[in-house]
Formats: sequence, C-alpha cells, structure tokens
Amino acid sequence: MIRKAKAEWRGTGKDGTGGLTSDSGVLSGTPYSFKTRFQGEKGTNPEELIAAAHAGCFTMALAFQLQTAGFTPTLLETEAAVSLDQDGAGFKISKSALTLVAEVPNLDQATFDKLAEAAEKGCPVSKLLNAEITLHKTLK
Repeated sequence: MIRKAKAEWRGTGKDGTGGLTSDSGVLSGTPYSFKTRFQGEKGTNPEELIAAAHAGCFTMALAFQLQTAGFTPTLLETEAAVSLDQDGAGFKISKSALTLVAEVPNLDQATFDKLAEAAEKGCPVSKLLNAEITLHKTLK
C-alpha cells in the first residue's frame, strides 16, 4: 500500500507560501508557510500533520489491541504533541508526546498499560519517527 501527498511552494523560505494536497482530497491546496509553521497563522504545517498522523495511528493500533484482547472502548482520545527544536543551523523533530484518555469497560489498569504500550510500539508512525516518544495514559 502506498499513500501519497504533494507539496508545492512559491517564493523564498520565509516569505513564500505553499499548498499541500493529498490523494484522498482531504488536503487540497491546504496552505502552509513560514507563518503557519512558526507564527500561528491559519493553515497547517508539517509538524501538525505528523502529530495528527501519530495520534491517529496510535489510537487505531490501540483499538485493535483492545479488540484482540476482548475489550470494546467507548472512547479513545489521543493528543500528540510534536516538538520541533533547533538543531545546529536547522531544526529537528525531537519528540512526540502522546496523551491518551480511554474509557474501556471492564479493563483493569495493568492490562490497559500493557495494551497501550504495545500499541505505541507497534504503531507504524511510531516506528517511522526518529524521535523520543512518550506515552501518558489515563483509564477512566
């Protein structure tokens, strides 16, 4: 399976603008720029997209772990906070911090911890990232 997205850019790094388009059409010329990346302007940025991918991948991986173990969650909610840090003259993504809140009937804490940690390790996006990954989890 291959998934594709396309980026286009016009202008300089700081003053230029670009658009991101995915094959699914969910992104269609979605704006990104220096200002959307570093100054909070409306639009997206690579780190936000990586955070969404990591949160989504991990959450789905956990749903499968729970299903295999015989549990059905009523809610899995994950936030991924991706850190972009200075790295010499450039930048690097140094960390993705996952914060999970889960509602899973009849699931004990030890099993929850084991399944959530297995999901984090097995998530393809976790495997892709060359960064520190942390997982803070809450079972309600």
